[in-house]
Amino acid sequence: MTSCHGDASDRAPSAGHGPGHVPAAVRIDQLEAVIFDMDGVVTDTARVHARCWKGVFDRYLRSLTQRTSAVVRPFDIEDYLDYVDGKPRQDGAQSFLTSRGIDLPLGAPSDSPGFETVFGLANLKDSEFQQTIEHEGVTLFASTATFIHSLRSLGIRTALISSSRHTAMILATAGVTELFDVVVDGIEADAMDLPGKPDPAIFLAAALQLDALPSRTAVVEDALAGVEAGRRGGFCMVVGVDRTGHADALRRHGADIVVADLSQLELHQPIATELP
Repeated sequence: MTSCHGDASDRAPSAGHGPGHVPAAVRIDQLEAVIFDMDGVVTDTARVHARCWKGVFDRYLRSLTQRTSAVVRPFDIEDYLDYVDGKPRQDGAQSFLTSRGIDLPLGAPSDSPGFETVFGLANLKDSEFQQTIEHEGVTLFASTATFIHSLRSLGIRTALISSSRHTAMILATAGVTELFDVVVDGIEADAMDLPGKPDPAIFLAAALQLDALPSRTAVVEDALAGVEAGRRGGFCMVVGVDRTGHADALRRHGADIVVADLSQLELHQPIATELP
């Protein structure tokens, strides 16, 4: 596989990087395109997802305790990172419930928001997420926007992927829709019947629409399922963005490098050396 990240000699110092974060150069001579995840990479919406999931799951677990006297540990940030982050919401809900030994009927996508089915829980979380975004707005990671502008100024194509069905609304609210040549969101993924991460299908679909080879395309992700998908898809570099202190886990799942923020990445054009 062609590599599009520099070796140790290419790495540039970066102030403020935390433990486990390696500032690195991205070799633009071997790069056609970069695909970005949205939540937690481009927009600060991953924490909103986590907060809404915790509210829904904790209320469900309390109701389960009241009905059955079973005591189940509440949902926490490690549960979000391990079971939910980066996945289609019904997959995340199912994964978390399975981790707690809870067998809830799957139901159907049209289920009303509630506690009766996996889809009901997922739809309740989705409703609360949308209300939160409408009330609080969307925060953009400015360093990510700066990095994307730099890529585009060099002719490198950019795409955004997300399992969210609210992607268009979030990008418009953040004012960054024009930063991407291609957007593959949860609506399009459902229409194409793409499996969720850690399957690489959504990344491969974005690369195809960009007319870019995976071997010359980088993936930028903050979710464990997402970096695993990037690795499985054969992309030339998988950048893990660690905003929650799980750098080692990102590497174990397939990240080539891990940074706390995209300001720690430097676009690097190797200087050709003429032979005598």
